[in-house]
Amino acid sequence: MSNRLPFGLYARHYYFNMAKKRFNTKHFTDIGSVLDKVLHQYRPKADQELCKVWDIWDVAVGPDIAVNARPAAFKGDILLVHVSNSSWLHHLRFLENELVAKVNEALGAARIRTIQLKIGPI
Repeated sequence: MSNRLPFGLYARHYYFNMAKKRFNTKHFTDIGSVLDKVLHQYRPKADQELCKVWDIWDVAVGPDIAVNARPAAFKGDILLVHVSNSSWLHHLRFLENELVAKVNEALGAARIRTIQLKIGPI
């Protein structure tokens, strides 16, 4: 014989205790502030600074490149950039060092070491 409660009693016990833990549900919280708190808890400080790349991208790289290339993700100091087609992929490979320098200058620190280019959604 086990010490577990029958499912019906367990469910009532679980939901009763969960109701006690809930906060005041009469006041709603903006989802943006909730996501900000969660990201700040689980993302290293360097990654939080690198998230600004989406805000500064258009100014840093210029309008022609910004129309055909967008940052997609980052891992450590590598920035993944999606480009519109293979000709832009080829063109930006030659400009990679210049793009890294411009983005780092706009960020105010050397946060990006390399840019990885990939054809993808913009």
